[in-house]
Amino acid sequence: MRRKRAYGPAPSVGDPRRVLLLAVRSFVRTAAGCAAVKRIALVGSLATIKAIPKDADVLVTIGRATDLTELARAGRRLKGQAQAINLGADIFLIDQNGHYLGRICHYRECHFRVACHARHCGEIDHLNNDLDVVTLSDELIAAPPLDLWPTVIRRSAVPPDVETLLLAEPETGE
Repeated sequence: MRRKRAYGPAPSVGDPRRVLLLAVRSFVRTAAGCAAVKRIALVGSLATIKAIPKDADVLVTIGRATDLTELARAGRRLKGQAQAINLGADIFLIDQNGHYLGRICHYRECHFRVACHARHCGEIDHLNNDLDVVTLSDELIAAPPLDLWPTVIRRSAVPPDVETLLLAEPETGE
């Protein structure tokens, strides 16, 4: 008898949450040092107790930014760490007025590609302005489940691994 194949994420490691959370922690540490970044929040399945999340979703509020190079580099690193275990990552950018701007582009250099769905590509370097592809609710933008930086704000129950790996003070020697 043939079994039906279960659809969904198929990570290449036994504990994908830990790998993703450590990658998000690294991203937050780097992104927090970027001048344009005003807030970093965790959204999506990683902010829940879902055993196998499909990706890491991070919401980043930015001020008036002309140079997103360092943030984009940190975003590509996060995406690469997630892709290494057959999962994904998205960094959603929001302006200080709560308007969705787009996602960090996964390409290092901006030029025309058939696979790129960005609108106004190159208007702001490293911004994939995919307003017609992705929508985030005003409620999610205003009050994500967990603000990670500059102040930790828990708006819902935080899974134990998120508490331990993202919110606890790092141990010395790490």
